[in-house]
Amino acid sequence: MFRLFSKDIKHYSDQELLEAYREKGDPHFWAELYTRYSHLVYGVCMKYFKNPDDASDAVMNIYEKLSQDIHRHQIMKFSTWLYVITRNHCLMELRSRKSQDRRHEMWQNEQEIFMESQEFLHPVDEEDELHTQQLKLCIEQLRAEQKSCIELFYYQNKCYLEIAQHLKIEEKKVKSHLQNGKRNLKICMERPYEA
Repeated sequence: MFRLFSKDIKHYSDQELLEAYREKGDPHFWAELYTRYSHLVYGVCMKYFKNPDDASDAVMNIYEKLSQDIHRHQIMKFSTWLYVITRNHCLMELRSRKSQDRRHEMWQNEQEIFMESQEFLHPVDEEDELHTQQLKLCIEQLRAEQKSCIELFYYQNKCYLEIAQHLKIEEKKVKSHLQNGKRNLKICMERPYEA
């Protein structure tokens, strides 16, 4: 059991602050402990983000997340543990941003091809029931790999990497299946349709 010391909170060791926070839940203990290393957290975040605003946001996000999750971790040396947590947070955030940027870029590229024909609109933008039925029919006629890639990319908003992992194929295969699938859909959609 942690015992309250008569000394000022600033004189507590890292371990004492950690134990006091875990036992009492008083945010002052956590704030004091985190503040001791916040400049190091900021430095690591700057190294990865290279932007003061992003680094400051990350420092706050890590503080808030850890204040809730700290009870679940076994921590031997706080400073080392915090460095690893900070680095992992930055890497995950950068990976997430990269994935979002790539998805947005791919979406724009794909949209250009889909919009080549005024009669061929992305299903989300199309309200005409007949057109939607024709599109579904055309998707059903695609080869299995093309159909899966089209459905995962356009209907489930998966990126190339996620589709590749889901289908257990290479990313370049995903790109190829999407391109071929779109071309086949365009040809199919331009044929006369009878309900």
